[in-house]
Amino acid sequence: PNWDFKSLNFDSDIALVDKIEGGNVNAMDPNLKPFFARGGKLIQYHGWADQQIPAGSSVEYYQSVIATLGGVNKVKENHRLFMVPGMGHCGGGDGPANFDMLAALEQWVEGKKAPDQIPAAHLTGGKPDRTRILCPYPQAATYKGTGDANDAANFMCK
Repeated sequence: PNWDFKSLNFDSDIALVDKIEGGNVNAMDPNLKPFFARGGKLIQYHGWADQQIPAGSSVEYYQSVIATLGGVNKVKENHRLFMVPGMGHCGGGDGPANFDMLAALEQWVEGKKAPDQIPAAHLTGGKPDRTRILCPYPQAATYKGTGDANDAANFMCK
């Protein structure tokens, strides 16, 4: 109750919290090599319109994993980042915030098929009013130039 957030010292307090909480607060270690060596797969997603956590932090983390492990080709076999246009914090917003990342991860782990795109929808009243594809970063869904702009079939990852 007496703590003032302005007194937070990032140079010392974050390390102290990591020590006390065992790393539960700061999950930014880009060295995923041990996880990948055990066959681990990671699908990360973030809404571009997230009001709580800056979307750029996910991009920065993904890029730090690439830099740490020696290039995108060494990372994309085990880690994909999907940035969701118009999605807020963990869902909602004007974008296609309804998708099944768990099914994509299951297909990757059990079916050995990495997700090159993930179908997503925007819902109004519980019903889809437009669909899109989510693409692995840095790609984005790009309109093919013909057809209904509310139909994911008319988009490609580019």
